[in-house]
Amino acid sequence: MIEKSPNNVSILVPRAVDQPFDYRVPDTMELDLGHVVQVPFGRETLPGIIWGAAEGDISPQKLKSIQKCYDLPPYTPDFREYLAWVAGYTMAPLGNVLAMTLSATAALKAEPPQMGYIAAENPPDTTAARQKVLSVATTPATTRELAEKAGVSPGIVRVMVKAGLLIPTPLPERQVPPVSVPSPVTLSGEQESAAATLAAEVTKGTPGTTLLEGVTGSGKTEVYFEAIDAALKKGKQALVLVPEIALTAQLIKRFRKRFGETPVLWHSGLTPAQRRKTWRALATGNASLVVGARSALFLPYPRLGLIVVDEEHEAAYKQEDGVVYHGRDMAVARGHIGQFPVILVSATPSLETLYNVQQGKYRYLHLPERHGTAELPDIHIIDLRQHPLPTDQWISAPLQAAITDTLARNEQVLLYLNRRGYAPLVLCRACGHRFQCPECSAWLVAHKRDGQLLCHHCGYNNVIPASCPSCGTTESLTPCGPGVERLEEEVRKHFPEARVAVMTSDTTSETDGPDHIVEDILNQKVDIIIGTQMVAKGHHFPHLTLVGIIDGDAGLEGSDLRATERAYQLLHQVAGRAGRAHLPGQVYIQSFCPESPLLDALAHHAREQFLEAEQSRREHTNMPPYGRLAAIILSGKTEATISQTARELAKHVPAAKGVRVLGPAPAPMFRLRGLYRYRFLVHATRRFPIQKYVQQWLDHATIPSSVRVKVDIDPYNFM
Repeated sequence: MIEKSPNNVSILVPRAVDQPFDYRVPDTMELDLGHVVQVPFGRETLPGIIWGAAEGDISPQKLKSIQKCYDLPPYTPDFREYLAWVAGYTMAPLGNVLAMTLSATAALKAEPPQMGYIAAENPPDTTAARQKVLSVATTPATTRELAEKAGVSPGIVRVMVKAGLLIPTPLPERQVPPVSVPSPVTLSGEQESAAATLAAEVTKGTPGTTLLEGVTGSGKTEVYFEAIDAALKKGKQALVLVPEIALTAQLIKRFRKRFGETPVLWHSGLTPAQRRKTWRALATGNASLVVGARSALFLPYPRLGLIVVDEEHEAAYKQEDGVVYHGRDMAVARGHIGQFPVILVSATPSLETLYNVQQGKYRYLHLPERHGTAELPDIHIIDLRQHPLPTDQWISAPLQAAITDTLARNEQVLLYLNRRGYAPLVLCRACGHRFQCPECSAWLVAHKRDGQLLCHHCGYNNVIPASCPSCGTTESLTPCGPGVERLEEEVRKHFPEARVAVMTSDTTSETDGPDHIVEDILNQKVDIIIGTQMVAKGHHFPHLTLVGIIDGDAGLEGSDLRATERAYQLLHQVAGRAGRAHLPGQVYIQSFCPESPLLDALAHHAREQFLEAEQSRREHTNMPPYGRLAAIILSGKTEATISQTARELAKHVPAAKGVRVLGPAPAPMFRLRGLYRYRFLVHATRRFPIQKYVQQWLDHATIPSSVRVKVDIDPYNFM
């Protein structure tokens, strides 16, 4: 056995590996755990993290050497512990989890410093304009900054540089810390109490998770702003997670007003240059306030002291590709390991979060009333059996009358339909042919505005043909069901004078968000808003008083165990857009099943009764949060291979008490992006070691290289 050398270290690289590899530290380097380095790995050169002392028994002379150490703060011990925990919980390779933290490799190397200018010593007498510049050039600043401070044109500054009156000097990477500005909103007594509690927890560094629940419009954001303020005053970084970055336009403005600076944004829509700049600012500690999507959890913060998960119930926090995780749960784990507070925020908390409150694992704060004079809207259920819809129309007579009255008062209307495009299905009246995606088990959605048939799962698209491709009949293709485009046609027909705006992911981009539409709505340049779930949360429109939900039955039934819960959350959030200011709100929900317990609970604001019934159903069937689930999905290009592999894997199911395995069976979405899919579902008691069980099972099975195995602990998507 060769004695381990203190100059040898183990380094984790961002590849699908489960352990670090040993490398030699050159005599010229002084390194510590967590440092970001560059190493040779096979034929590649990769960044890596020093994970620990060398564990192997290879001679130091045979080890490859570390090539360089990047000028970055080392990954903190609690962050490295967190990455290892995530890998174990999600059953993902540790190197793949590390890769999520190194998602902007260009940021590892510092760019040459930006040049600024400072006044030369003993400058000669000069013009009044130049004297103004010299008077403000006491610290290095850019040409534009000097010109703005002195109130002169940039040309004068450039001439002074050429004349030697201003001396070039490198500008350091500067942090622009948010500035605490007194809240522009007067908090109510309940808000003040909740805000003081959260701020005290942050100031003391009290670890643990708190649920901040409040009805829509109760001012939850202003309350958690106080906690962020406390974190910043303590010199900590604060992260606010949002389910969809495109929905944050108003939120960002509120941040800017409250803290004096726009927070750093992190999401998939950033350009490479923005990604590099943001990653480095966070990793070096030069950014203190971050608003981001779920992936922002895996940035290497050197001094993270608070995480806020806004709209914690949102399914969008679930990452389905690569490392499969739920952002809310990973945020709670990050705070637990880092020993700092985490705040979960929602008007309709998930049953999992409420269960943890009931078990005493989470603290609880409640805002039961809307802020100021605003009151909850009145909710009316329109029975479509009593008010039948005309052919090819989707707005009932009572809703149409309510829209007319609302517009007459110069107030705004929101019509909600969670279906993008023109129609969810197109068929031929002559032969019955239906347009299906060639890559997925899904119908193609008609987008009339673009003249396209589009798959919302894989992105496949084709032009809407003039005739049926199956029988050749012309003028026989019929759209079935409504999408927002079709609803827009009907709105413009009934209300030709109204100004209409459509808000969907098709009409707004992730990079700039729906800013222009939001501004038009706030400035009352829009009368009727038509939207999908993008309009369901995060928006405050003072003049919006009527919400019409076109299809209140969507989501009431389904194979998803959370279908009813999600439907309630979404409809509750949509309804909550009405009457958020001084004007009273009205909500009309169209349904063929008005006797549904869900709709009855919404109409009577009887949330507790709905939750009790839903919890009872879950507990009776031992479903989450009372039990545990794990999904194992096999996928591949050949149906026969996937089917055979699933049958072989079923032969190796381990016997254990407290668990049962359902399947194999074709996944409900049998074909997705060209791959055939089979699924197993592992159902276990709450304390059953489900990861250990699944790993033992897979370790004893032989999986062909052409078959991909995906493990989803705590699945949210059952397609």
